[in-house]
Amino acid sequence: MDSRDKLLLSLRPTIPSAKITENTSTNESFQNKTLRPIVLLQHKLLLASFKNYINKHKGVFYSLSVEKKLDYIENAIHKDIKFRNSLKGIIIGQFTIDEYELYIQNSSSLNKRMMNIVKERLKDNLLYFDKLSLLVAQ
Repeated sequence: MDSRDKLLLSLRPTIPSAKITENTSTNESFQNKTLRPIVLLQHKLLLASFKNYINKHKGVFYSLSVEKKLDYIENAIHKDIKFRNSLKGIIIGQFTIDEYELYIQNSSSLNKRMMNIVKERLKDNLLYFDKLSLLVAQ
């Protein structure tokens, strides 16, 4: 393992609830061992990226109801390919070489898992974006 890989692995937080057993599928194992820690590590960058996305789209998000904000997040991740690819880059750039080799073998399925984790993280942080909307309104 080269120094880049060692450094990347050392930066990642541990997630005690991310259990991996002998019955865990390869994709679920990758999700718990790689994707979830990286998303946690990149949390602030993911929030900043979505904040930028909101602002590029004229801040419409801030005037929406909670339900519409959740839909907005869904649509941003599922329908805006450029934004989706940007989010994937934020995460894939933190892979070790071995993880990348594993990822490219089943990228379609792993991309779905990756985007679902990011989507839930953004949804769970609506309060953060509501605070931003108060600052924008002033």
